[in-house]
Amino acid sequence: MKYLIIGLGNVGAAYELTRHNIGFLVLDQLVEQHDVAFQADRLALVTSVKYKGRSIYLIKPTTYMNHTGKAASYWLNMLKLPIENSLVLTDDIALPFGKLRMRAKGSSAGHNGLKSIETHWNTQNYPRLRFGIGSNFSKGKQIDYVLGKFSQQEFEALPIYMNQACEMIYAFCTVGVSHTMSRYNT
Repeated sequence: MKYLIIGLGNVGAAYELTRHNIGFLVLDQLVEQHDVAFQADRLALVTSVKYKGRSIYLIKPTTYMNHTGKAASYWLNMLKLPIENSLVLTDDIALPFGKLRMRAKGSSAGHNGLKSIETHWNTQNYPRLRFGIGSNFSKGKQIDYVLGKFSQQEFEALPIYMNQACEMIYAFCTVGVSHTMSRYNT
């Protein structure tokens, strides 16, 4: 069995530890657990890991957030995978910081990376893992907030939540989206 895990984020040092890059950060954590590295490839930084007989392909699109769908489509087609064998990791301001929620489908909720994927895949029916970043910003400051760095307190707590996100990715690839949702979405 093969799976494609798509971490959402923006490339470049300016975006490295921002809330909007949590998808990249989680994949970096997972890669560290397997002692592999990302390599530049078509439209993304790419690597793969083996887990319980599964081949898990990880991508960090280099297309910037608004064009994530281009990379997601290319790699889904290149790997000849059905959409249900993909998982998109995204930040979510509607969830409190550190809250993780897996969904089998849903709307973009205004997230440009998810909008781009929906446009390229022509559906909202794809699994996603939403990582809560909270909404501690005043009116009109959402962009500054999501493109801002984590607070010191959040940064110190990140590894715990990122490890849980990695566990959820492994569960998705071994027991599927429904069982993962039942087990972790509490």
